Amino acid sequence: MDHNPNLKPWKRPEPNQVAGKGRIENPDEVENIVHQTRPSPPTEYENRLGEALMEIFDSDVNQLPEIVTSLNEMGVKSPDGKPWSEESFRLEMRRLGA
Repeated sequence: MDHNPNLKPWKRPEPNQVAGKGRIENPDEVENIVHQTRPSPPTEYENRLGEALMEIFDSDVNQLPEIVTSLNEMGVKSPDGKPWSEESFRLEMRRLGA
């Protein structure tokens, strides 16, 4: 299974105010990385983009201008079907939670 169909919306935990009780860390100070907690399978577009980015990073390309150029050279279009720009890539990564 590539997603969790029973995933419930995340709810910020309330730290216990009694010393020594409840959580060890303060939830507001811990970075929780969402991984494999998506509510639906990835789309064909998301898979294609992910595969292209893995290929790009495997080629030691890691600077935004070169990533965008590589995506465009590979024929991977942005969500609106247009070639990528640095701004459209930033917006899409933000939307996807990257």
